Amino acid sequence: MQAAHRNYTIDMTDAAAVREIVQEEDPAVIIPEIEAIATEELKRLETQGYDVVPTAQATRLTMDREWIREFAAEEVGVTTSEYAFADTHDTYRKAVEDIGIPVVVKPTMSSSGKGQSIVREHTEISDAWETAREGSRSDTGRVIIEEFVEFDSEFTLLTVRHTDGTTFCPPIGHTQQDGDYRTSWQPHSLTTEQRTTAQRMAQEVTDGLGGYGIFGVEFFVRDGTVIFSELSPRPHDTGLVTLSSQRLSQFDLHLRAILGLPIPDIDVARPGATKALVVDEPLTQPAFTGVDEALSVSDVDIRLFGKPEAYAGRRMGVAVATAADIDTAQQRASEAVDCITVSDDETWMTCNYCLFDSD
Repeated sequence: MQAAHRNYTIDMTDAAAVREIVQEEDPAVIIPEIEAIATEELKRLETQGYDVVPTAQATRLTMDREWIREFAAEEVGVTTSEYAFADTHDTYRKAVEDIGIPVVVKPTMSSSGKGQSIVREHTEISDAWETAREGSRSDTGRVIIEEFVEFDSEFTLLTVRHTDGTTFCPPIGHTQQDGDYRTSWQPHSLTTEQRTTAQRMAQEVTDGLGGYGIFGVEFFVRDGTVIFSELSPRPHDTGLVTLSSQRLSQFDLHLRAILGLPIPDIDVARPGATKALVVDEPLTQPAFTGVDEALSVSDVDIRLFGKPEAYAGRRMGVAVATAADIDTAQQRASEAVDCITVSDDETWMTCNYCLFDSD
């Protein structure tokens, strides 16, 4: 919105509103970048000649955990954790018992950990159901219950589908808290066999979805075995590290693939790491202090997201660092984030109140 020539604010699940904007702007390409969107309308627009990236069907499948998990596990046949779906409390409780505690419970449509929780005790079953229902980005009325994977590591494989085939970025390791990205680094260490297996699985799933562009394919490693987790049909939050670690970032690669431009072999130019800047409390007018100190840390860049308000746990920015090795890059990113404080801008709030009152 901040860079576009024009922008609109609508309910993206409102099919009529989406169609109205598309017809008014008549875009050469439609690039969905949100989970809660009228995907059936995108399919109708695609049949009328609009180019949806990567495809309307891919967008529909990946925006809904039920569709993508069944597609990956049952149609493509890649290795996943055990899972089940439920749309009533009774079927949900049965699924939890069948899979066995601990389990992860999520809405079938959400992002950034919204509505996700882990059931470790029987007393937490009902609360997890309510959390998932309340955290859904769309009123599907269904939740997914997944086997809790005690993994050794988790990573993202940025997979680029383009006119000349499929190209992979070096693996990106990451950590999450409550299902939401907190840190990432590139390259992430994998054995040759693990990397080959992840690339094969990523290509099988993305080939099944079709279209051109970058896909963020997430995996676990448990006891040396690579397990498919999730997939996003667009640049990935963990991939922010590529802003410094690769010559062409994930955003450059996404646009090249969409526009039919050449995709070179991709390698890490310099080890990189990121750390998210997360707030602990709600803020009505976020203001940042300490950015100058953060930028004084060697080989660090700060990206502030410009979000107009914050809730507890919201990511408001990210530190992107490079170094000769991963450990140093991680230390630099962490040091930079620690320099920054996010708080309400009391001066703005007072002035805004006075202006409102004077009217």
